[in-house]
Amino acid sequence: MKIRWLGHAAFILEGSKTVVIDPFLTGNPLSPLKPADVKADVVVVTHGHGDHLGDAVEIARNNDAPIVCIHELSRIIARKGVETVGMNMGGTARVSGVGVTMVHALHSADVEEDDEIISSGTATGVIVELDGVKVYHCGDTDVFLDMQLIGELHKPDVMLVPIGDWYTMGIKGAVKAVELVKPKYAIPMHYNTFPVIEQNPEEFKKAVEETLPTKVAVLKPGEVFEISD
Repeated sequence: MKIRWLGHAAFILEGSKTVVIDPFLTGNPLSPLKPADVKADVVVVTHGHGDHLGDAVEIARNNDAPIVCIHELSRIIARKGVETVGMNMGGTARVSGVGVTMVHALHSADVEEDDEIISSGTATGVIVELDGVKVYHCGDTDVFLDMQLIGELHKPDVMLVPIGDWYTMGIKGAVKAVELVKPKYAIPMHYNTFPVIEQNPEEFKKAVEETLPTKVAVLKPGEVFEISD
């Protein structure tokens, strides 16, 4: 599997299928791609905030791809004329040959449309299983002790972990999250998109690799990390 970071929390997982997660591209100053450039078999959204829902609807339309997200958000998105797969935490959906398991996250999640706040369920993390590789995208979250259960139950190979602080955990919390989950690899995300979440990912890498067996891959927007099963 190839894991390509598009800045912020947006990723493309490429293998026998192509999975796009949290495709915030328009308005993302770090994104190397525009929505029209993205190919997808499945689109996964962790929660309804604009910097995660992003261009999911446009990408889904362009590719005739379903959007997998929490049930309440799926109802909102379905009104826009795209196929949705609504699910909830603890469950696993099999969509186009891709496994998506939804897990807990500590964050808010409502959608804002036309200056109106719309309830859209809760924020989640997701574990995507493709070609024998499990990728845990934490979504927006603080660290929480039950991440240890996520690690024990699902044994993710790769953890995509926010480090930006202010809206999510910062570096200290992210290091503890990696310690709890115990992935083989970690990739920092949700940082340096805007001044308020500026962080040095090398500090995260150093803190993890000095104390834990997990290897950290720091990517520049557009770069790819490759992993096999």
